[in-house]
Amino acid sequence: MDSSNGHKAAANRVLTGRREPLDRICNIVRNRTSQAVFVMAGPGIGKSSLAEAISERLAGELNVLRIHGSSALAAVPFGVLTPYTGDLTAEESVSPVAVLRSMWSYFEKLRAGNGAPVLMVVDDAHYLDEASAGVVADLISAGWATVVAAARPRPGLPQPLDQLWYDGLAERVDLRPLNREQIEEVLDHVLDGTVPAATVDSVWAASGGNPRLLDALLHDAAEAGILSKRNGIWILLGTLPADGPRLGTVVAKDHLRRQPEEQEALKLIALAAPVGRKVIEDICGAPVVRSLLDQQVAVETSGVPAELSLWNGLFAGAIRNTISVSRSLQLQEKIRAHRNGTVLRGEGLLRSVEWALECGLKVADADMLEAAREALLRFRNDSAKSVAARVQAPAGLPLAQAIQARALYNDAAYSDAAALLDGCWDKLADHPQGPAVLLLRVSAHQAAGHPLDGVAEDLRERSAQAPDAVPAWQSQLLRLLQAGSEADWQALADEVAAIRESGLSETKGEPMAALGEALLAHALVAAGRPADGLDAGLRASSELAPLEDSLYFFREFVLGRLVACYIAMGEWESAEREINSYASAHAAGAATFNGSLQVLRGYSLLRQGRMERAYQVLLPAVEALRLNDPLQLFRFGSALGFYVAARLGDTVQAKRLEQDYADAVAGGPAHDLLARGYSLAAGEYLARDGKGLAALHTLMTTTEASGRAGHLLELLAICWDLGDPSVIPMVQDAARGLQGRWAAAMLTLATGWEAADGDALMATAAGLEESGFVNLAREAYARASSVLEQSGERRRSRQAVAQREKCDHELGERFREGRFIAAAPAVHLTRREQDIVELAVQGLTDREIAQRLMVSVRTVEGHLYRTYVKLGVRSRDELESALPR
Repeated sequence: MDSSNGHKAAANRVLTGRREPLDRICNIVRNRTSQAVFVMAGPGIGKSSLAEAISERLAGELNVLRIHGSSALAAVPFGVLTPYTGDLTAEESVSPVAVLRSMWSYFEKLRAGNGAPVLMVVDDAHYLDEASAGVVADLISAGWATVVAAARPRPGLPQPLDQLWYDGLAERVDLRPLNREQIEEVLDHVLDGTVPAATVDSVWAASGGNPRLLDALLHDAAEAGILSKRNGIWILLGTLPADGPRLGTVVAKDHLRRQPEEQEALKLIALAAPVGRKVIEDICGAPVVRSLLDQQVAVETSGVPAELSLWNGLFAGAIRNTISVSRSLQLQEKIRAHRNGTVLRGEGLLRSVEWALECGLKVADADMLEAAREALLRFRNDSAKSVAARVQAPAGLPLAQAIQARALYNDAAYSDAAALLDGCWDKLADHPQGPAVLLLRVSAHQAAGHPLDGVAEDLRERSAQAPDAVPAWQSQLLRLLQAGSEADWQALADEVAAIRESGLSETKGEPMAALGEALLAHALVAAGRPADGLDAGLRASSELAPLEDSLYFFREFVLGRLVACYIAMGEWESAEREINSYASAHAAGAATFNGSLQVLRGYSLLRQGRMERAYQVLLPAVEALRLNDPLQLFRFGSALGFYVAARLGDTVQAKRLEQDYADAVAGGPAHDLLARGYSLAAGEYLARDGKGLAALHTLMTTTEASGRAGHLLELLAICWDLGDPSVIPMVQDAARGLQGRWAAAMLTLATGWEAADGDALMATAAGLEESGFVNLAREAYARASSVLEQSGERRRSRQAVAQREKCDHELGERFREGRFIAAAPAVHLTRREQDIVELAVQGLTDREIAQRLMVSVRTVEGHLYRTYVKLGVRSRDELESALPR
């Protein structure tokens, strides 16, 4: 977001998400279906911008008169109408009849110029005095002018205008906060490039859909470098700032228009929230609290006792930034005096501890540890680090260091996390968090590029020197990790059985069982037994409830293995359901784990043959993992992205992703074999020299591949996709006996392919399509077409071609064999222009094309314009007839 983009008018951004109400109101005014429209919205929702846009759009058709309500004139009769009553005497200026007559004369002068009707646009109409509101109501009733009035629901329109709506003489349009789709539209309009779903979600959640807050956040985040464009993709490099200048200005303006009692209450709630409603009522008064609730600035949580918070966390943080330490201490004393010894828990305790530390007060180590753990659960990493760093007592110091390390890990500071864990993990051997801390240490070292063997060496040395000093669970944990890295499902099954035989009632039982079952699930996937792996993954999931407050990310670790099982089985919808279920229930962890989950989603789409969609998902996922890779999937993700880019012919992106793959720290061993396979295939798609295919064949003969039947079948499928029919007998051999719908579908396709019976292939293709394996059905239809053509059944062959193209369309593939792309290049169009034109001819809108190809709408518009020039046409309606034939 460059400086010119950063300073576009806020109104323009707001209206990007307000096209529907803008069009609706303008149509009402033009068609005179109602004499008045009342636009109601809370502060910052965009009513003033909408009123301005209405004025600008209709200025050429009507005589537009702008009036602005003002709190300063709210008590002055006819105050806002003074510019139009200048010819009245002092006595006449307070007469409603004289004022109305003066307004009529003014309107007549306006109409005399062009004969157009009068549109009166009243902004901040809730500030109109009763006398002015009465005149405006009379103008509406008499039909002398059409009125668009924008006001806040609280306190609402003056009674004379409100009565018109009750009487059916005016329409009301209520503006709501922008929804996610509207936020996405705004970001697409403002930012030149791809805005991934994770960025949209973060901005939507942070802004609460409030356009004024959205505009401030975008400015502040861009100025601070937090919203950054990387390889054409807009990503957030950190949390959106609560201390930016634009947000500060919004808060200052909001404060200035409030009464001192409301300002005091807002400060107290911002500092203490969640805070008991009765506490704030006792300090500031019940009417003040009701007013803030009516204005929806404060929100009340259900429960006993009822608690108050501000409507938006960043707004609350910005208010806190305006309060001096001395003033904060005074407010804290007020809160303490009215809490009556209430025991705080959860977020209330966290805010209380943060507030005390901000004021320089002493806090008990036990409270700081509990607060730091709470901050971790909410992925408030900066808070977790700063609070845990204040712990001084020797007994609590190791746990405090482990908490800091997990927060550092969440922020991708893997080396720093590893260094802290090296100094504290052994001191927590008898602590309930012992296995979690040791696991986190291993993960931090691996993420920093240190292999498992090196990390485990010190434990082996300790065990050799003093066997009795090393707890049995530590040695068992390392055996699990080693067997997992080798995908040795039998060794993992034995270890898991031993864990369960010893019982889970012991402190270390649940984490060890969850880890073992999750590793076993993935090893079984590699072995071609994903159904058994799913059983293990579900058993691992059953152990997660007691681990919710663990310092290790057991839930995400298990989720990745569950999704891998579903993908290997060909259960695409189940994989998507698991990812979506996590995302909806654990939004706080999105900044840390979303990139990993998106790689798994992209992998599922790739396996389905939905390359275009996989490309749209994988490119942003790789950029996210470049910043934060907790599950160590960057190498795997860059290999998948490299493969899809090369297969789709995007050479520039493919080369970049190839370098990413080469530079990546060795990924998790569970994915390394497949990462190598996809990378070799991508190289073959780029070069088409046979070297990549030969290397794939070599890879499949290694002991590693031959011992993993499930992964071997996937490598064979990659070779087949490259156009190597020699692997088909091997596919048949490998698929026999493997579990899951996908292996069965591959066996069915390979068997039908070898039989070369056109009718049987058509039936096979139809069955595969019905089962959801559309990419395999496409190959079966293609084979059937060839077989039927050779046997002279041209009509049936054409049917097979039509069915194959139907599969192409469902998969969202580009039509490389269509008449346009295959046509002689009488007019040279770039590959991107070809793609856009092909989709335009199919009837897709500019926005749909942008989403399909993962570019901005403006990019699509620019390419289409250049194509029109090259082809000598003026619109997309003329495109098809102008295409080369």
